[in-house]
Amino acid sequence: MPESSDLSATETHEQEASLPVEETGGVPTQRGVGVIAEALKTMPLSPGVYRMIGSTGEVLYVGKARALKKRVTSYTQLSRLPERIRRMVSETVAMEIVTTHTEAEALLLEANYIKRMKPRFNILLRDDKTYPWLVLTEQHPFPQIAKHRGKMEKGASYWGPFASAWAVNQTVAIMQRVFLLRTCTDSMFASRTRPCLLFQIKRCSAPCVDRISQEDYAHLVTQAREFLSGNDKEIKAEFAAEMERAAEALDYERAATLRDRIRALAQMQDSSVVNPASIGDGDVIAVWQDAGQACIQVFFIRGGRNNGNRAFFPAHTRDETDADVLQAFLAQFYDDKPPPPLVLVNCEMPEETLLAEALSIRRGRKVEILRPQRGERRDVVEHAETNAREALERKMAESAGQAKLLEGVAKAFGLSAPPSRIEVYDNSHIMGTNPYGVMIVGGPEGFERRAYRKYGIKGAITPGDDFAMMREVLERRFGRALREAAEKAGAASASGAGVAGDIAATGGLSGQRLDVATSSGAVGGEETPVTSSAGGRPEGAGADWPDVLLIDGGAGQFSAVRGVLDALGVSGVKLVAIAKGPDRDAGREWFFTDDQPPFQFEPRDPVLYYLQRLRDEAHRFAITTHRAGRSKSLVKSELDDIPGIGAARKRALLNRFGSARGVSQAGLSELEAAPGINRETARSIYGHFHPGWTGG
Repeated sequence: MPESSDLSATETHEQEASLPVEETGGVPTQRGVGVIAEALKTMPLSPGVYRMIGSTGEVLYVGKARALKKRVTSYTQLSRLPERIRRMVSETVAMEIVTTHTEAEALLLEANYIKRMKPRFNILLRDDKTYPWLVLTEQHPFPQIAKHRGKMEKGASYWGPFASAWAVNQTVAIMQRVFLLRTCTDSMFASRTRPCLLFQIKRCSAPCVDRISQEDYAHLVTQAREFLSGNDKEIKAEFAAEMERAAEALDYERAATLRDRIRALAQMQDSSVVNPASIGDGDVIAVWQDAGQACIQVFFIRGGRNNGNRAFFPAHTRDETDADVLQAFLAQFYDDKPPPPLVLVNCEMPEETLLAEALSIRRGRKVEILRPQRGERRDVVEHAETNAREALERKMAESAGQAKLLEGVAKAFGLSAPPSRIEVYDNSHIMGTNPYGVMIVGGPEGFERRAYRKYGIKGAITPGDDFAMMREVLERRFGRALREAAEKAGAASASGAGVAGDIAATGGLSGQRLDVATSSGAVGGEETPVTSSAGGRPEGAGADWPDVLLIDGGAGQFSAVRGVLDALGVSGVKLVAIAKGPDRDAGREWFFTDDQPPFQFEPRDPVLYYLQRLRDEAHRFAITTHRAGRSKSLVKSELDDIPGIGAARKRALLNRFGSARGVSQAGLSELEAAPGINRETARSIYGHFHPGWTGG
């Protein structure tokens, strides 16, 4: 973040509204100034990161500075602060700092804290997605190519990231067509006795049944590595020469195969804008703002090929500039992924040099940030900017329509304001087996899939007892929420009487940590009151407390859920049940709620369609969750029941014996000879499959 923008805030429209007169310059603000002034007494002039702490222990704001004491001093000069920053100061009851060796390290640590702590007065990158990569295994004689998410492990090569699973799946499909590499797992590879369908349709060279030698397969792997590294011209030339030789030898079938492989390669290089030749490895990032909202479009270019693009919509206030938003985004975006050697942007940033230095530290090699002025690179950036503008226009149009629907929901069910969070619950099971309950969430931004939850039913369920399943789900969901709210309310009370609780530092770079926790009572002699939530919400309840709870069912389900909520002491939530109409006719549903008799919407009412979509989404999520759990149980191996057999040993056994049945039929000496299996484990495995064996 630039020095001039450290005072930026990330707030909702309600937070942007003008503050009451007594808050902008009265006791709360002066108390916050006193907290900061007290912290300044022991604050060093070194580079570092500072955190403003609120009364409940939440982190309000994270900032970095070249000289901590100079930077934090500006918060005591109230007349120079914007109104929203005075509000942040008024909510501050403690401060924490972490010193670093350089300002670049401070920038990296600031991004780490912002992404993990999500302070509401910062520009926030709302993205918790793990990006897929392309992986090529190395420890097997015949390496496998596949999609990978999660932690990278030794013994494999990775290319990426890709913007989506679809993008990496497309690349895997092309790699199959061009280089005929296997995609099957090691256990499946070991158990094959004849080629699979992929060999028949020319998508695999079938190394599992020796249709290709290890040397020839290794050559295909080398070609694939060269291609993924950007050396596609040499690969095309080699294929073309080989095709000509095959045609001259009258081997037209092989020539046709090579022709198809060349065409598959050409598909990935159709457009110089989408697949720029002048960019080997780099990211193209463009920001576009309109009506107080921003969209950032990111294109991943690796080896001169487009690995897909994604749109991001960071949370920020209306007066943030394009440069401020983009700079905050870049620091947070590369917090958990290695930056490429080149980053192309569509606007200059005030601390571009510092940011490039920080990203170079993150990568371990030089990273260059450029704003191209001409040529192909400029065309690519303009292409990304156009995509950002169009994505923002679509989102704003969708948000406007969503706002009208939520207003209709509020009117239909007598709410004082449009709901910001609607939770919908559903169950799925087959005669009590593999029971799951799910929760989906809708709101002003549409379906909030990051808030979806799955609940594997733990209690004994009588087949068909959906009431018991729903009771368990609600008890787990709201029981936990109420406990967390009580803890936050207790923390708020404690901070009002004394010192705010310490917040544990998460991740980041090494450096001296200096906690400066100052009591609000030490400054003003008063306790900070705990603010009660509006609408009957419990004290300490956060943004994940629902306004509306929608369930699929009639009067019986409604009464059962109402009883559970009352027993838990849940208040401030509008309970609505949606029952299917006569003959389960969509469009004639009945709605049940507390303070009005059951009713139906007019046919083709947009609000009715919206509520139907919410119900159907919950049903879809419940079905897919149940099916996934059922499929997992169906493919569960008997090896999973043996103590001491984890994923690695299970893989070693299947590679050696081909299947669980092969393991069960193996002798003790054969088990002891298996890689990764010691004598004690071999005896445990043998005893599992031979219950009468005494170990003699």
